[in-house]
Amino acid sequence: MVSTEYERRIAARFAGFDQDGNGSIDREDFNAAAKALLTEFGVTARSDRGQALYVGAEAFWQGMAGIADRDGDQRITREEFVGGAVKRLRDSPDRFAEIARPFLHAALAVADGDADGTASVPETVRVLRALGVDTEVAMTAANMLDADGDGKVGEAEIVNAFARYFTVPE
Repeated sequence: MVSTEYERRIAARFAGFDQDGNGSIDREDFNAAAKALLTEFGVTARSDRGQALYVGAEAFWQGMAGIADRDGDQRITREEFVGGAVKRLRDSPDRFAEIARPFLHAALAVADGDADGTASVPETVRVLRALGVDTEVAMTAANMLDADGDGKVGEAEIVNAFARYFTVPE
């Protein structure tokens, strides 16, 4: 049972990982996210960037499962997500960032149209949309990530914002 406002907010973020909407997070959800990004940007799975994205997705899955899959069934339920991952990570957002970093780094490389190590705000919106984020929310988030207003979003901003989103209640 979700008892605090913090836990309610984090539980609502569970859906972002549950790509297929079946009520649990598993390896296939991470693979589906990778496939959606590759499709959106026209990158093949066998390319270096495609392989890096799948490797990043697997590393992210393994990290999440290691923290949250309490019963070892290779699925993370909403309760495991809130009770396991979030409570452990609330006090250590950097740990969550490091679990997500390989996937986020590879996602940035897929979206980085000019290979300068950043994604433009529109590319960032495309990433978020491919991952199932509402267009308006994706636009707002991408613009907020571009804090200096140069039209670009780098890995540090993405990783830090991602960790805060899942570990900070505000």
